[in-house]
Amino acid sequence: MKNALTIDVEDYYHVSAFSHQMPVDQWSSRQSRVEGNIDLLLDLLDHAGCKATFFTLGWVAEQQPHVVKRVAGRGHEVACHSWRHRTVFEMTREEFRDDTLRAKRLLEDCSGTPVLGYRAPSFSITSASLWALEVLAELGFTFDSSIFPVKHPNYGIPNSSRAPYRLQTPGGSIVEFPLSTLEFAGLRSPFGGGAYLRFLPYWYTRWGIRFLNASENRPVCVYLHPWELDPEQPRMSGSLTSRIRHYFGLRKTAGKFANLIRDFEFCTLGSLIDQV
Repeated sequence: MKNALTIDVEDYYHVSAFSHQMPVDQWSSRQSRVEGNIDLLLDLLDHAGCKATFFTLGWVAEQQPHVVKRVAGRGHEVACHSWRHRTVFEMTREEFRDDTLRAKRLLEDCSGTPVLGYRAPSFSITSASLWALEVLAELGFTFDSSIFPVKHPNYGIPNSSRAPYRLQTPGGSIVEFPLSTLEFAGLRSPFGGGAYLRFLPYWYTRWGIRFLNASENRPVCVYLHPWELDPEQPRMSGSLTSRIRHYFGLRKTAGKFANLIRDFEFCTLGSLIDQV
C-alpha cells in the first residue's frame, strides 16, 4: 500500500513554540538553513525513488523562490502551509482568507503548478476554526491535512474521523486527510511524524504503519520538517518544554527517515485524494 509523505517547509525559527521569542519582524535576521535541509531531503527522496507533498510557507517562497522551483522541478507536489505561520484559530475569517490566498498565489507562481493542498501551522484547524475548511474550498483547494484527531493541549479534534473523508461545505467540496493515529480501547495515540517520529523508537513507527495498512486498510500520512534533519541548527531560547520538544532526537531523525523511505512505498498526498 502506498502511504502519503508530507514535508512542512519552514525554518527552525518559524515554529510556534518559539514565536514569542522570535517575532516575524526578526526572521530576516536569522541564519536560514532551509535550503540546505531541503537539498538533503530531495537527495534522499531521489535515492529512494519517492515523491512527497511539500506544504510550504509563503514567507519561505518569498525569500527563496528558487527552493520552491527546485522542489517542483524534482517532481514533487507543492502545497500551502500559510503565509507567515500564524495559527488559524488566532485569525479572523478574512485574515485567514487573505493570508492563504497570498501564499497560494505566490507558491503557484514559483512552482508553475496549481496549489491544491493546505496544512495549517501547528495543526490549528480545530473545533473553533472549522470554518477554515469552507474558505479553503472557496479558494480552490481540493484537500486539507490539518486536523489531528487527538486530544492535545495545543491542537486536535479528539472525536474527529481517523480516516480520510470528503466534506461538503457551502464553498464547495474538500477532502480532509487527518494526521495518523493508532486507537486501542478507545484511546488514540499519534505517531508517524514530527516529534512523534523523533521521540518514539523506529520499530514502533514501522509497526504502526504496517498495522494501519493491514488491519484498517488505510494509508498513513507521515510528516517531517526540514529542520528535523539538522542537528547543528542554531539553538533558540524558550521554555524547557519547548526546547525538549524541538531538539530531542534530532541526531537520529535522518536515519529514521531513511529507514522509512526504504521500508515503505510513499507518494504525494494529492495522488491519494481520488480514493476518498
